Amino acid sequence: MTEAHETIAGQVIEDTVVSAGEPWSAEVRKGDIVRLVDLEGQQAVDFLCYDLAARSDRYNAANTIKLNNSIYLGQETVLWSVRARPLMTIIADTCGSHDTLYGCCSIEIDRVRFDKENSWGCQQNFEKELAKHGMDEKDIAANVNFFMYVPVREDGHIAISDGRSKPGDYVDLRAEVDVLVVISNCPERDNAAAGYKPTPIRTVVYRPDS
Repeated sequence: MTEAHETIAGQVIEDTVVSAGEPWSAEVRKGDIVRLVDLEGQQAVDFLCYDLAARSDRYNAANTIKLNNSIYLGQETVLWSVRARPLMTIIADTCGSHDTLYGCCSIEIDRVRFDKENSWGCQQNFEKELAKHGMDEKDIAANVNFFMYVPVREDGHIAISDGRSKPGDYVDLRAEVDVLVVISNCPERDNAAAGYKPTPIRTVVYRPDS
């Protein structure tokens, strides 16, 4: 049993190791918690969530930044929707800072950034996973990047830097409404988002004892 599992006080609904570069999704009920565990450290997890009853009311990066007064997410911050409704709250965080700015990688953006014809990206992962829920590319928004570090200089310059997460670091997100959670375990090898070597993560959905 992993350390992350041992610290869970509640009924485990799902416990999955998501392979390097792969997507994952789950329907999560109000009050249930999603734990994302960075098993080996420095592995970005691209994350989206949607109100399960009205999926057009999805995670909104601008509202999340405005209503938390920060471009970084951490413990006690809220993921806000298009309609300014709380979707999920970060109730535990052993890493301390998560990106709201950089969005996801894709075949197309890597072609521009790196002049490479990569075969896959987080955009493609999102499209693949959303299709399982009757959704498509129109349902993809600018996403959270858990465990990814994107410092902003005084002149406004941003760039992905080496991640700060250590092996076993995790975040717990409590669903404030019934939500659909979709992630891409980032397959990027050409920048520091996944430490230049994508690795597995663990996702645990659980219902707290209280």
